[in-house]
Amino acid sequence: MGAKKSKKDKSKKKPKPVVEIKGLTVRYDRVVLRKISWKIERGEQWVLLGSNGSGKTTLLMSMAGYVTPTRGDVIVGDEDVAWSELRKRIGVVSASVAQKIDPSETVFEVVLSGKNAMINHWGKIPREDRKAAKKALRKVEVEHLRNRPWGVISQGERQRTLVGRALMCKPKLLILDEPCAGLDPVAREDFLEFVNRLASRKRGAPTLVLVTHHVEEIIPTITHAALLNDGEFVEAGPVEDTLKTSKLRKTFGENVSLRKAAGRYRLKVD
Repeated sequence: MGAKKSKKDKSKKKPKPVVEIKGLTVRYDRVVLRKISWKIERGEQWVLLGSNGSGKTTLLMSMAGYVTPTRGDVIVGDEDVAWSELRKRIGVVSASVAQKIDPSETVFEVVLSGKNAMINHWGKIPREDRKAAKKALRKVEVEHLRNRPWGVISQGERQRTLVGRALMCKPKLLILDEPCAGLDPVAREDFLEFVNRLASRKRGAPTLVLVTHHVEEIIPTITHAALLNDGEFVEAGPVEDTLKTSKLRKTFGENVSLRKAAGRYRLKVD
């Protein structure tokens, strides 16, 4: 006769995924996404790879509640929340947000506006929100820029500020949508090192989805990759199983070769 299970063993349940997508389809004049299903588990850090026009931005904007899909579900943790609430559970750093920020807004005000998923801050600031914004500024390493206007800081500093803004509502998932676009090579490496430090934190590290079409931007902390082509996943899983030359050829529709040196990937067009 086997050993009797304790009440503690019986009550132990497997943690729910951070985010689970089921059968997500988006149609405009044509189908942009086709029945996408995706689980992002706790402890995973993802890269979403695909060429321009593959559906990457539509997928992440659907995940964050900015695009209402034709059909399908996005479940955050234990809750199947309303689409309008997703943007408070999933933080997004993207050019579409950056373009709407008033140049006169200070770095502090930009970060603070993330508390309610707002663009540009207005109204009285509660003490607890001020405290949270100061903490976010320290976390993204721009505390020294607190009073600088948005219009005069560098592109790299803007990206860090937007990460701080996204962290204000303590999101279950942080999406970085092509965050290195517009950065020079030095600024790009500086920002990627910053993201790698952020994702490597032992406490308080966000679950991450880095969206890009450059394998060179895949940082060491990335554990999983999803490859998107023409609105469908080519493959999704651990990087060692997913990042293969044959699968990247299907993803980009070109004859490419994948190389890895000194912990970083390179893609060569043959």
